[in-house]
Amino acid sequence: MMLRLALSQRLVFQLFQLFLTSVVAAVSSPKCRSQPGDSSFPTSDQLAAFNSSVDGRLINVVPSAKLCMTLPGGCPDAEWQSGIFRDNIPGSMLQVNWEQDYDSNPPSLCFRNSTNCGQGDVPIFGVNATTAAHIQAGVRFAQAHNLRVAVKASGHDLLGRSTAKNSLLLWTRNFQDITFHESFQVGGINMGSAVTVGSGVGMHTLYLAAKTQGKIFVGATSSTAVAAGGYIQGAGHSVISPTLGLAADNALEFQIVIADGSLVTANEVSNPDLFWALRGGGAGSWGVIISATFRVFPTFDAIHHITTIILNSTEDVSTVSTLHAQHIFDMDLLHPSQFLSWAATPPTFIGFIETYIPNTTIAAANASLAPFLNAVSELGFSFEISINQSNINDILISKTLDDQAGGEGVLGSRLLSNDVYRQNATAIGAAYKALLDGGIISITECLVAGGQVSRNANISSAVTPKWRTAKTHVIIASQFFDSTTPDEVETILEDMTHSQVPILGALAGPGGGSYSNEADVREPDFQTTFFGPNFARLSEIKNNYDPEALFIVGAGVGSENWDSDGLCRVGK
Repeated sequence: MMLRLALSQRLVFQLFQLFLTSVVAAVSSPKCRSQPGDSSFPTSDQLAAFNSSVDGRLINVVPSAKLCMTLPGGCPDAEWQSGIFRDNIPGSMLQVNWEQDYDSNPPSLCFRNSTNCGQGDVPIFGVNATTAAHIQAGVRFAQAHNLRVAVKASGHDLLGRSTAKNSLLLWTRNFQDITFHESFQVGGINMGSAVTVGSGVGMHTLYLAAKTQGKIFVGATSSTAVAAGGYIQGAGHSVISPTLGLAADNALEFQIVIADGSLVTANEVSNPDLFWALRGGGAGSWGVIISATFRVFPTFDAIHHITTIILNSTEDVSTVSTLHAQHIFDMDLLHPSQFLSWAATPPTFIGFIETYIPNTTIAAANASLAPFLNAVSELGFSFEISINQSNINDILISKTLDDQAGGEGVLGSRLLSNDVYRQNATAIGAAYKALLDGGIISITECLVAGGQVSRNANISSAVTPKWRTAKTHVIIASQFFDSTTPDEVETILEDMTHSQVPILGALAGPGGGSYSNEADVREPDFQTTFFGPNFARLSEIKNNYDPEALFIVGAGVGSENWDSDGLCRVGK
């Protein structure tokens, strides 16, 4: 009896503690972030004091079109459509639709031809940081005033995660340091050759720097993507991934400002759980990366082979795509990457097949591609070929001169496994036909998996296991324009989520995965699609390092508890 009473009292005490904890959480965690007009929003005096604390680096942030209105001559197409130009505008995104707020009533929009410009989904002020201390001060200010934050280097975010309505922007564009190491140490262990790069350094700049050292790293074919930002947090695929693995597979260390304002080191020894999450656990959810260190390798020569084909119908696209799927394993011994792209240009469809093959000869490359190209030719389709052999740095330097920017559109994607290609190649061609018939403007099939990506399955990181069994990453795109009404935009977005992506989902099979950096931000079950079995552990780490959910992005860990703007909690 006494034992039962003691247990009962202990249970009551535990329940009381739980009640107190929930009350404290409710008091200390407001349902919504502070917004202009709220009594909790920073006053002008508080903003002035904050500006002094960051050495006068506090800036007003406006949409890119509004900034262009202030420039002599505005922004001609050559600038508006340049990723490099847009990189230097704090409120700019690579795709302009992410700057718009189509959902508010009335919508808050700002285009080049607008007579009235709304702020949209663009931050209202920001820290143009040049030091880690500036970022730390920004994080602490946001925490103190319950502000929504957005973290951005360049605006190369195809899911719109580096901009946010009524937020404080933490801009890392100026973090441009690059340091090469012959023998980088982690916990006293020599990890070999590496490079430490600031989170504002773009790929083009880093490829140039690596060439001077006779090195290459796993990076993207985009000028505006940064090596130490969302790219590596999402996993980071590359034209050399089949040879060297994903970018996340080669990360050795991060310097990152976390939600309490601390600057911490994350590697296998220090904060290893955070290090695990930063490699594949999604962009923007963990803090503000100041720098990252990752392996570099001796540079090498590669073949760059391009096939161009123009077809007259989606039936022809289906036929050629099926042939391609049937021959996709022909080159495996050479560890190639390949990008098969279809662009809808009615009444024709233009196909580009771009192949990168390391450490081989032109003759060997031609021989590996011949079975597929001969099969295409035998069906009466003609094509043009260009081929060259060069240093891989030079190839990637030429591919990252600038990015096409300033348009509007959304993506969807799935990782397709080896088994899909081996067992159902005709279904791939049929799916591509259905997608193009349904209004998709482009399909890009990226052969960036297999090889070392698969062999790296033993690496402990947050990269979804679907990468380790994948053969390709397939991206589809829809487009709209300044003149597209908000209701029409919503229809296009809903069509992508509920009609087009499911066609890829049926190909991938139940529980199919996706690369979270090139995907649909409205994925209904992003927890499974982007993170798979890693989501539960990622949530635990998120709660440990960011208990107040300061860093919330669309389809990121923790976002399931917030509205689509990341401004108000839901469900609690």
